[in-house]
Amino acid sequence: MVIGIGGPSRSGKSTLANLLVTHFRRNGKKAIIFHQDDFVFPETQIPKIKDKTDWESPLSIDHDLMLEVVADFRERFDVVIVEGFFAFHDARLNAIYEKRIFVKISKRTFIIRKAMDSRWGYIPTWYIDHIWKSYLKMGKPSTIKTDYLEASGEDEFDMKKILGYLEK
Repeated sequence: MVIGIGGPSRSGKSTLANLLVTHFRRNGKKAIIFHQDDFVFPETQIPKIKDKTDWESPLSIDHDLMLEVVADFRERFDVVIVEGFFAFHDARLNAIYEKRIFVKISKRTFIIRKAMDSRWGYIPTWYIDHIWKSYLKMGKPSTIKTDYLEASGEDEFDMKKILGYLEK
């Protein structure tokens, strides 16, 4: 099974992917996660916005390599999980997902979590706004051409609901 997990930055995509891979492994399945961030082009190849690297552009991701790796590993694993801001952006990758989960959070929650995220140092307010606008433009479920489950990333995940969806 190939599962795609998308949603805005800081919504809990990686957390959900880790919960799922743990669940599947405990139940005897070979499971692996691919994080979209592992397929980012070198910074010199990524577009800029106001002289800042635009990590929120789909052009920052090597979609061809990601597709190749996922296609290869789907033959070797029972469960392949792909998570990222642009998890549903590439139509070729989206077509091989058997299940899709969209993790939703409010703009308020996003801003609070992003402001607390110190991994990249100071993030200007205009760039935080740019991240949200990129999500609204390119990361929302309206770009998904097939069924998906919407999961709230506001609190703990409803794992019963999520696993129910994955098992049907």
